[in-house]
Amino acid sequence: MDEEKRSVDKASGSGSPALPLATPEEERRLVKKIDLRILPITCLLYLCAYLDRSNLGNARLQGLPQEILHGDPTGKLFNWAASVFYFSYILCQVPATVCSKLFPPSYWMAATAIGWGICSTLAASASDFGGLICSRIGLGVFEAGFGPAIPLYFSFFYTRTELGLRMGYWFGFAAVAGAFGGLIAFGVQQINFGLPSTVSGGSGGESDWRILFLIEGIPAILLGVVTLFVLPNRPESTKFFTPREREIALERGSRGTKADTGAVVNKAHISAALTDWRVYVGGVIYFGLNCALASISAFLPTIIKTFGYTNALAQLLTVPPYAVAAIVLCGAAYFTDRFQTRGLVISSACFLGAIGYLIVLVVPTNPHARYFAVFCITSGTYTAIGIVIAWFAHNLGSESKRATGIPMFMAIGQGGSVLGSQLYPSTDGPRYITGFATTCALNGLGGVLAIVLYLSYKWDNARREAAHGRPDLDAPVDTTELADKAPGFRYIP
Repeated sequence: MDEEKRSVDKASGSGSPALPLATPEEERRLVKKIDLRILPITCLLYLCAYLDRSNLGNARLQGLPQEILHGDPTGKLFNWAASVFYFSYILCQVPATVCSKLFPPSYWMAATAIGWGICSTLAASASDFGGLICSRIGLGVFEAGFGPAIPLYFSFFYTRTELGLRMGYWFGFAAVAGAFGGLIAFGVQQINFGLPSTVSGGSGGESDWRILFLIEGIPAILLGVVTLFVLPNRPESTKFFTPREREIALERGSRGTKADTGAVVNKAHISAALTDWRVYVGGVIYFGLNCALASISAFLPTIIKTFGYTNALAQLLTVPPYAVAAIVLCGAAYFTDRFQTRGLVISSACFLGAIGYLIVLVVPTNPHARYFAVFCITSGTYTAIGIVIAWFAHNLGSESKRATGIPMFMAIGQGGSVLGSQLYPSTDGPRYITGFATTCALNGLGGVLAIVLYLSYKWDNARREAAHGRPDLDAPVDTTELADKAPGFRYIP
């Protein structure tokens, strides 16, 4: 009995909390050093990834369908070109993220960036539907190894009170990419490369979209090479830390959980992730959000064009909603870190996006109200996605469970991206009632399910505290066997 109690005390962290290893000033200096080294390179990588993923929407207004899709009068070929990226992205996410634990992060991230940069650049040479599809499939394969691996990578260096804001900064660059992509597309159209476009529906110079793909693809290749030399590897092996900094970083990584040492994968935790009902509920939330995100990425310029603006102005008017979304996301992420609660913020963001889609549905003739709705859609969608990733990055408990659970709920969610890229055929314009109504309903469902998860985490924390007492949240917790089910582990509700 005494041995069992000692085991529970060790797992729960209910014994005497360890004295802090570092002074607050030492820790602040270390966090600042980590921020300055990790955040710029990972955020720029995501900027490139998202530009390369979403530039198809801008290319649509630069004559791509007319030049290589035979005009695509129904919009179905373009929809499939947008969707096929997600097929390879979904299939490769879980195996790629689990495998990423077996390689130095700098090698892994560099390889994925160079890979998707090459695929995006080669899209500029596409001469028919098949060539475009091949480049999009390759893009999905390589990006699948990057996006879900970043929350896992951040958890090596940041504590539960720091992770949300850093994930907000990182995912905020998806919104920055939307704004930046609109500016690049607008600039390319104004420069007018080549002869004036002669195809119906195109604008600017002939084959402007090819220049767009080159401008947005080549930087990813160059940044991938830089990543190989700049991005730190795991805390226990990176040369980026001094011995003292390494000691502090390893202690930080075991606060409220227990970090793995070296390139290991816990098969039991992989199975635990596959059978965790919360991962599937998170997948449904992510499904609705990604349906909205894919709609925004591929069709926002087209949707704004239905407000009565020209192609070039529609490209430019995509910038402010994305910029506001990035600001809202970072502010909400700071709030969730400060108060250690994420569920209700995610729910509120989902409902904000749903309200935006509802306005677009019921106000068909007022361009000002509809443009305001676009701000609601982008701010709600980007905020909810950024915070839900940070939510699961802590609440899955162990590295191996995170390496499986995060890409798993993301893979389920990316099914929403496939749906979202099919919801806006040209034949439904200019109202796009089916697309707006579907996405509005899915956002509302996500808001309800976020509340369900919030209540379940609160209940589980209360049950453990009633049984084992309130632990020191900064004390190490042995999660090597039970992951998030360890008696001393506490969820962020």
